[in-house]
Amino acid sequence: MKQVFSLFDLSQKVNYKNEILSGLTVALALIPEAIAFALIAGLHPLTGLYAAFTMGLVTSVLGGRPGMISGATGAVAVVIVSLAKDYGVEYIFATVILAGLIQMLAGVLKLGKFIRLVPHPVMFGFVNGLAVVIFTAQLGAFKVTNAAGEQVWMQGSSLYLMLGLVLLTMLIIWLMPKLTKVVPASLTSILVITAIVLGFGLDTKTVGDISPIQGSFPPFHIPSVPFSLETLSIIFPYALIVAGVGLIESLLTLNLIDEITETRGRSNKEAVAQGLANLVTGFFSGMGGCAMIGQSLINISSGARARLSGIVASVMLLVFVMFGASYIEQMPMAALTGLMIMVSIGTFEWASFKVIGKMPTTDIVVGILVALITVILHNLALAVLIGVVISAVAFAWENAKRIRARKYTDDQGVKHYEIYGPLFFGSAQAFAEKFDVLHDPEEVIIDFNESRIADMSGIEAVNKITERYSKVNKKVHLKHLSPDCIKLLKNAEKIIDVNILEDPTYKLPVEIRS
Repeated sequence: MKQVFSLFDLSQKVNYKNEILSGLTVALALIPEAIAFALIAGLHPLTGLYAAFTMGLVTSVLGGRPGMISGATGAVAVVIVSLAKDYGVEYIFATVILAGLIQMLAGVLKLGKFIRLVPHPVMFGFVNGLAVVIFTAQLGAFKVTNAAGEQVWMQGSSLYLMLGLVLLTMLIIWLMPKLTKVVPASLTSILVITAIVLGFGLDTKTVGDISPIQGSFPPFHIPSVPFSLETLSIIFPYALIVAGVGLIESLLTLNLIDEITETRGRSNKEAVAQGLANLVTGFFSGMGGCAMIGQSLINISSGARARLSGIVASVMLLVFVMFGASYIEQMPMAALTGLMIMVSIGTFEWASFKVIGKMPTTDIVVGILVALITVILHNLALAVLIGVVISAVAFAWENAKRIRARKYTDDQGVKHYEIYGPLFFGSAQAFAEKFDVLHDPEEVIIDFNESRIADMSGIEAVNKITERYSKVNKKVHLKHLSPDCIKLLKNAEKIIDVNILEDPTYKLPVEIRS
C-alpha cells in the first residue's frame, strides 16, 4: 500500500496496511496477557482488559514513542497484589490514579532523561531477563485444572497436541517472512492455528478456558475510598512504586524500540503520557499498567512504526470484549503461546554471549546479575537500580585509580605537581598521598591542566593540602583550574576556609592564601 503521511504525526510516514494488521495481531495477543495479569493481582479479568484498552489508546495517541504498546503488565500486578488482597479493588483504582499523577509530574520535571544513565550491560541484563520471564510465563499454557481445582501439567494426547500446535505456530512465524511479508507472520499463525483447531474440532485449551471476556465499555467510576490522610498513607507507597516501576519499564522499552528502529523517542513526553493513561485507567475501572515489551516487539516485528497500530490494537481489543467475546474465547492458547515464545527468542540478546571474556568483568557480572534479579524476583525496577548502582560504583573505583601527579622542580626552585585524572570522592585520598609537604620547597604549584575538581570531596582535599602547607609556612598556587572548578571553590568559601585570588602569572590560575 502506498505510504502516506500520518494523521497524528506529519513527520512520520505510515503504511496503513502494516499498521492495521499489526494492531489486530497485538489486540489478539493482548487478551490472554491482560486476563493473566489481572488474575495475578487477584482482580476480575475485565480490570486487566479495561486497562489494556485505556493505557494502549492514551499512550498511542499522546506518547513519545510511536509503535510502542502499553497495557496491563505483570510488573504492576506484582506490586498491587497485596493491596488488592488487604483493601480491595477500590483502593487499586485510587492507587493507579495517584501513580498517574506522580508519573505526569516526573515528565513535567523532565526526569525521563535520567534513563540515559542506564548502562548498556544493564540494558543487556534487563532484556535477557525479560526474555526468560516471557518464556517461562508461557509454561502456564501447558497446565490444566483437575477435578480438585488444582493446576497440573498436561499429559498424554493433550500435551502432544498442545506441543504440536505451538511448534507449528513457531514454524509459521519463522518461515513466512522468508516467503512473503504481505501479511504479518504473527497474525497469519494465529489465524491458521485457529482454523485448524476449529476445522478439525480439536480438543485443546482456548482463551475461554482462562476466563470469560464478555464486557461492556469501561464504566467511568470515581474510586469509593475515604478521602483522608489515612487513605493517602495506605495508597501512596504503592502508588510511588507503581509509578517508578512503570516509568522504568516504559522508558527502557522505549530505548529498546529506539535501537531496533534506529529512531529516537521522547522520554519526557512518554512519561507524561504514561501518567495520563494511568490517571484515565483509574477512573475507568482498570488496574493500571505501563509499556509492554513483548507486545511492542510483536508490533514492531510486524512492520508497525507509527501511532495507528497502537490505536487499532486498543480499539479492536475493546471491540472483541464488547461484541466478539464468543469468537475470541475459541482462539487456541497454543497459537498465542507459540507467538510469545518466538517473541522471547527474538527479545533475547544472543550477542551478549559473544562479549563474555572480551568486555570488562564488571560489565559481564552486572548483566548477569540484572538478568537473574529480573527472572527470580520479577522486579524490573529493583534489577535496573541494582545494576546502575554497581556500574556507578565500578566506574568510580576505576576513575579513582587514574589520578596521577608528575613532579619536578624548576630553575627558580619552585616544586610543580601536574595532576592527571579527576579529583572526586573516590580519588581524594590518593590525591593527598601525592604530596611531600615536609620536604617540598617554600613555593609549590599544583597544576590542574589535565585534571578537574568534580565535587565537594575534591574541594575538601584541596583545602586540606593547602592547610598542610600553611602549617609549615609554605605557599601554594593552583594553576589552570577550569571555570567550573573555580566556581565550585568560590561556592565553597562559606563552608571551608579558602581564599581565591586571580594570579596574573597564569591564564586561569588561582592562589590559595593561608
